[in-house]
Amino acid sequence: MRPESPVCPSLVAWGNAWLAGHVGLDEAADHVESVAGPAVAGEVPLRKYLANLRSGGLRGFRLALPAPGDPLGLSGPASFNSAAVDVGQAVIAVLDDRNIGLVPAQDLRGSSYVGVRLDVHDSGPIRHDLPSLSEAERDLSDAIRSATDALATVDGPAQARPPVGGLGGELAPGYPARAHRVSTLATRLALALRAADERGLTSGQIAARATALRELDRAVRRALVAAHHAIFEPLKSP
Repeated sequence: MRPESPVCPSLVAWGNAWLAGHVGLDEAADHVESVAGPAVAGEVPLRKYLANLRSGGLRGFRLALPAPGDPLGLSGPASFNSAAVDVGQAVIAVLDDRNIGLVPAQDLRGSSYVGVRLDVHDSGPIRHDLPSLSEAERDLSDAIRSATDALATVDGPAQARPPVGGLGGELAPGYPARAHRVSTLATRLALALRAADERGLTSGQIAARATALRELDRAVRRALVAAHHAIFEPLKSP
């Protein structure tokens, strides 16, 4: 499961917390850069870019965690979708009159500078067919049970336990406790999926495990998106 870098989830969580008044701009930008490195959008430093967006009518951030064949959170145009799928993540900045897509890339300058550049794209409308937090949590629980049952029949070498600290999936102040819980679980599962190793398995075992992990990956990505959008759920009409 990508992304290896948590820049987009962090930007969505802390950017929304900033817009909702739970943290200041400096705190939000500091947190994003603490997990992703120095960040620019186009050529503009992150703090200044966020301030400019707010002056331009910024209302919120949405998370996209697409995979090939599953454009989760994306609504076009094709160039933005393609760039987001290539890296497995994107942010949609929702403004009063338009939406802007931000796709991360590694920013290397000289011999020691390593940061993140957010390439700026036009983005389509917000997707309204994404799962709610309760739906995503239920689907994730079902996927965990199904994957556990399927993988119990696949013998192979023991997998190393992934580290549990510094995963980068922590939500910001202002999110409901349930969203924090779902995001933490999904982030840990995402790390475990990245660490999965096929060495020592037969072709049949690899195929069986791939099917189980593919469904789990889908549920993990939906759970992360739902958790990062949960700050908006109290604002929905009944």
